[in-house]
Amino acid sequence: MGLYFLMALLFVALAVLQALDASLVGLGILPWFNGMRWLRVHFITLGALTEVLFGVLPWLVAQKNNLPRPQFRWDIWLALNSGILSLLVGIPLVNAVPIYAGGTLVFVATVLLMGQLWGLRGGGEGTAVSPARKFYLVGLAYFLLGIIIGTGLWFNWPNWLHIAIPLETHIHANNWGFMSLTFAGLMVDLYPRWTKRQLAMPHSITPIFWMMTLGALGLVLGPWFDSLVFTVPGLVLHLGSTFWLLYNVIKPLRGDRAAWTPGVWHLISAYVWILVPVLVAPFLILGIGNLPGPAIESNAPQALIYGWLLQVGYAILPYFFRRILEPQAEATLGGNWLSLATSHLGGLFLWLSIFIVSVRGVLQGIAYGFWVVSLIPIAIELGRIVNAHLAVDNEQLAMNN
Repeated sequence: MGLYFLMALLFVALAVLQALDASLVGLGILPWFNGMRWLRVHFITLGALTEVLFGVLPWLVAQKNNLPRPQFRWDIWLALNSGILSLLVGIPLVNAVPIYAGGTLVFVATVLLMGQLWGLRGGGEGTAVSPARKFYLVGLAYFLLGIIIGTGLWFNWPNWLHIAIPLETHIHANNWGFMSLTFAGLMVDLYPRWTKRQLAMPHSITPIFWMMTLGALGLVLGPWFDSLVFTVPGLVLHLGSTFWLLYNVIKPLRGDRAAWTPGVWHLISAYVWILVPVLVAPFLILGIGNLPGPAIESNAPQALIYGWLLQVGYAILPYFFRRILEPQAEATLGGNWLSLATSHLGGLFLWLSIFIVSVRGVLQGIAYGFWVVSLIPIAIELGRIVNAHLAVDNEQLAMNN
């Protein structure tokens, strides 16, 4: 499992460099390079977060189902990482061979992981004990759809699949499907360990799951057919399930200031950046206020990735790194007050850049500068955990020799 964490650390370090590059480009210090926008996003999503999730989900489900720790699957690790590396080469070059190979390998890795999770059943009669297992499986199913659409973006597949707005469909499958459901599953599974409390309404987990699943489906079908008939109910269901989940998380913490650590703030306040594009969307769709539609469509995903996904990552990545690589230490949610403040400031300045056209580049440079500042302490924290783990391994190896 440690190999997943080493790769995640590599991608976090690369995410720091990419955010720095974006800041310098926005400030006019460096020129713009083709493919950097894609890399900037996917070092976080397909890189750091996916690596850790592929590593911990089998272990987490097995633990919740009172099963032995599953063996490391080399086939899944090799397929995932070979695929990611192929995509990192192929997409900036728009080269068909590594893009097809990369998409296929990541798809295969995901199918293998789903098969592994499906086989991890407990409870005595083949039924799962983990209430979050279904979140993970359906989230990965949406990831498969996102992989198909994302790979085909470069080769006219959307026309064959009759997808009206392919990029938005790809983003929705990965964000509202894969990441939303997986994060929800992690909260369901780990909230008692993170906060020493139970969710406010444990019996709401199943309706939350179905609302989030169907909401994600509506949000995928909406841009697929360019139809509000799917988008509006999908949005209502998805937001309703998200708010219901956050209510479950927030209510037990009310009145206890000590419980509101930077990690908890990261985990909860990150969802603010889901709300912003949702609040803007009706004005954009109805053409109210002459909003800059192309600028919003181009930059909102960046704010979503850095504001929401990355902040959740700030909380959960150090937790999993410690829990797996330093089992003797107490594992807590990651992040600090600096990373919390600067990550939100980055989101604020990026959204300001959308509406203040005259200084858009400078504001975007400032936004990514704040994100660089927020990323650095997290990267250092993860590096220290990995270094301590490797030092222990080296000591044990020396003793055995």
